[in-house]
Amino acid sequence: MRRVNCKIIEDCIYKLALKACISLTEPCRTALECAYQNEDGQASAFALKTILDNSAVAEDLKMPICQDTGLAVVILEIGQEVYFEGGSLNLAINEGVRRAYSDGYFRKSVCDPITRKNTGDNTPAAIHTEITDGDKIKITFMPKGFGSENTSKIFMLTPSQGVDGIIDAIVETVKLAGSRPCPPVYVGVGIGGNFDTCAYLAKKALTRDVGSRNGRSDVANIEKEALKRINELNIGCQGFHGKVSAIGVSCELAPTHIAGLPVAVNIQCHCVRCEKAVI
Repeated sequence: MRRVNCKIIEDCIYKLALKACISLTEPCRTALECAYQNEDGQASAFALKTILDNSAVAEDLKMPICQDTGLAVVILEIGQEVYFEGGSLNLAINEGVRRAYSDGYFRKSVCDPITRKNTGDNTPAAIHTEITDGDKIKITFMPKGFGSENTSKIFMLTPSQGVDGIIDAIVETVKLAGSRPCPPVYVGVGIGGNFDTCAYLAKKALTRDVGSRNGRSDVANIEKEALKRINELNIGCQGFHGKVSAIGVSCELAPTHIAGLPVAVNIQCHCVRCEKAVI
């Protein structure tokens, strides 16, 4: 049994949050640079160049890459041989978020859903845990803005709708979203499970590197076809029309019931903010 003090988790969350809100990941930057090089729409190309310039300024000045520093999403993959000590795991995660959003001067966006009273420190985070083999802890931090989150959807398809229905659902979601999620978007898709697990799978799909492919060839083909059809929508960067409306589609799946085909589509904006660490 490996003992891990919760203070270590808190400090790790703190560092990941500071980096995620300021810096593009390299796969995301590469995808945006490629989009800029391939875009022939004048307005979209200008917008892509502005996005890249903005990312460089944010990195240099250590300022948020976007003013919406989001709701903190934390995914912990915890080895079953780990024992946490020195306090509460959930409290440690939220303390890491609170410290980072205070020290980084990030916008605090979390509020009560009814009264709309702000919690004042961007907590609580949305925390997901998975139990895995071994004695390691993988931590993923993703600040999720709601310009993109608000355009996400869940479809309870029937099995007869099949692969075509899955792709149609993905493309329809992006089409209806239009310019609202600050395209070019990154699209996370959950396939299977039930109503709630497919939504989690879609969120987790967004933590994959932009440009990666699912290991199953049939699922990878869904990713490729959906991306092709999305980029034929002519939404373009920030809705200015152009060849690149999305920089990637990532699908994750789980077994489902014989009578169902749940599909969740979680949209992410062009700055795919996500940082990871293993303890």
